[in-house]
Amino acid sequence: MVTIKPIKKVTDLKQLKLLANQIRQDLIEALVSAGSGHTAGPLGMADVFTALYFNVIKHNPKYPFWEERDRVVLSNGHICPVLYSTMANVGYFPRKELKTLRHFGTRLQGHPHRAALPGLETTSGPLGSGLSQAAGMAYAFQMDNKKNRVYCLMSDGEQEAGQTWEAAMFAGKNKLRNLVGFIDRNNIQIDGNTEDIMPLEPLADKYRSFNWHVIEINANNIQAIIDACNESATIYEKPTLIIAHNIPGKGVSFMENDFLWHGKPPTAEQAKVALAELKVWRENIMKNRD
Repeated sequence: MVTIKPIKKVTDLKQLKLLANQIRQDLIEALVSAGSGHTAGPLGMADVFTALYFNVIKHNPKYPFWEERDRVVLSNGHICPVLYSTMANVGYFPRKELKTLRHFGTRLQGHPHRAALPGLETTSGPLGSGLSQAAGMAYAFQMDNKKNRVYCLMSDGEQEAGQTWEAAMFAGKNKLRNLVGFIDRNNIQIDGNTEDIMPLEPLADKYRSFNWHVIEINANNIQAIIDACNESATIYEKPTLIIAHNIPGKGVSFMENDFLWHGKPPTAEQAKVALAELKVWRENIMKNRD
């Protein structure tokens, strides 16, 4: 019998920042190759995915079906370029495969397809269903007295979907201490700013009223993400929600905080500018000046 162990955590903050920078560069190149897809959200959430896959979750890319692994459920499947880029960098598949994003016959579909790629836990696309799936997984683990934890990544825009709140109510009622929700709180969706389209605030108070422990963080700060996940592990009587405030398009000046980049890729020329900025950022990280 093979003894499976989780991968060794990356604890050096500079190394984590460099990984997040590489993930951003890789997803930009993948989007250019695809000629379609979402840019702002993936760039904004790169630090969260870096923290999760390289430091927080229990997993091993060589054994993607390991029963003791933690589960990552991506509800807002349109930001999958950052998920794929992270998975490639941590070793689930070769980085060169990222250039097949959204191509015919690829394993890297425009929204994650669980059966296509080992390491994906769910098939996502229609917004609002991920928290229900994650809560079901967490409930099953809790019933079986298993230690697996479930991390659910959601958009802020999908908080407009009623099913999300049914799942939040279920998780709170059943005190799913092994469930951690992340809200990608970048305040944009495809047709504008969330607070103009359907105001969400007071978002934290709403989840607290459903019996969730709520943490608000700067999600472009990797240490803050790790600290929040560690705090979630100390909460035993309720699920945890991490409101991940972040800058959409983080790292590329002409994309940051612009909702028009929610649902489009850069052109080849725009990508050159974006990659040049990210490479300067990388140099600053190396010099401890980021």
